[in-house]
Amino acid sequence: MAQKNKTIYICSECGYESPKWNGCCPSCGEWNTMNEEIVSNIRSQSVATPTAVAVSQKINEIDTEDELRFSTGMAELDRVLGGGIVNGSLVLLSGDPGIGKSTILLQICEYLGKSLSILYISGEESARQIKLRADRLGVKTDNLNVMTSIDVSGIIEYIKTTKPQLVIVDSIQTMNLAELNSSPGSVTQVRESTNAFMHCAKDYSIPIIIVGHVNKDGNIAGPKVLEHIVDCVLYFEGERHLSYRILRAIKNRYGSTNEIGVFEMLDHGLVEVPNPSLMLISGKPKDTSGTCIACVMEGSRPILAEVQGLVATSAYGNARRVSNGFDYNRLAMILAVLEKRGGYNFSGSDVYVNVIGGLKLDEPATDLSVALALVSALKDVPIREDTLAIGEIGLGGELRSISYCEQRIKEADRLGFKRIIIPRHNFKTMSGKLKGDIEIIGVKNANEAFEAAT
Repeated sequence: MAQKNKTIYICSECGYESPKWNGCCPSCGEWNTMNEEIVSNIRSQSVATPTAVAVSQKINEIDTEDELRFSTGMAELDRVLGGGIVNGSLVLLSGDPGIGKSTILLQICEYLGKSLSILYISGEESARQIKLRADRLGVKTDNLNVMTSIDVSGIIEYIKTTKPQLVIVDSIQTMNLAELNSSPGSVTQVRESTNAFMHCAKDYSIPIIIVGHVNKDGNIAGPKVLEHIVDCVLYFEGERHLSYRILRAIKNRYGSTNEIGVFEMLDHGLVEVPNPSLMLISGKPKDTSGTCIACVMEGSRPILAEVQGLVATSAYGNARRVSNGFDYNRLAMILAVLEKRGGYNFSGSDVYVNVIGGLKLDEPATDLSVALALVSALKDVPIREDTLAIGEIGLGGELRSISYCEQRIKEADRLGFKRIIIPRHNFKTMSGKLKGDIEIIGVKNANEAFEAAT
């Protein structure tokens, strides 16, 4: 008698498996994420990993000289990857639909195709569609082969036979293992397909880049366990109505996760932005209240961004607080400190904060620039154009010291800023040589900072 298939429920956020449905996932606590999956009790030998004799090596005897990185031809992408694509690595590129994932992968094929044989696997587009997009992007290399298939087993057999030097899978949600009864895009299919590509990459030392879409909550579609399987997770982010895109690494076994790359989407594809600070502060209005320049560290790179604040009389009894690109809870804390410690009255006014260019400021060192933009809007007094403010605000109203202060000052000096406002503790520990180049002012609280900035 044939065995019956088993029904299980898998959380789309964390991959937790349960024999029964739950409204709330017992593992991660998310609601309405348990999806029904049908799992066959008889699994094919092609899905299971073959048994091998386990051996060990002394760490000092492991040879790393043959580790190879391939430059993509884009300095911004290489920076995020940690120097290039590592041979035998599995990279997940995720982002919103239409953000530019397929575009950037097809663009790097033109440069990599000069020295590598590339296999581009698409489960969403036909070969003709890929050719039309390649013509628009100027991709004409002879070493790029295109395959339109969703059968994972057949794809891996083709890779074993042809041995390409780089494989691109677009996208992992369309891939299908025939041995599994679930549909493509389900938790089981995405997880097992990624595992199959991972073993292929490691066994044959072929770097594989897979594309993963994100859902409406901003998480990678399918299970969260994808991030644990792959070696590197890259995330493409940006506003749909803006041309700028930011690429950041969420996980990277071969480099830092703090670096970012900035690109601009044009008619002929994505173009690198080597100086994102100049891009983000260009077009800053002159002699206008409510604007201040902040400096945030993205890895080893300091980036300047314009913070705008607007304070308006509330038309209703309940004042609004709106934040775009800055943490809402931190904004509420800064407003409370300014009211309690600084004597500024925001309680009866609507407060709006906006970061230009779609950049998200998640570093405490940007507190002072946000506070100065709000006080400037409240008093309708402009901040000087050549002024930059950095510092973390404590609940006592004091300015706390920040890290990488000298790197931020050098970036501001390079872009022509003449006055830098920093916490007093950083000012005391700063080298005298740096102090002589531009005017650096050490302050204790936001009131002193506003007096120095105006």
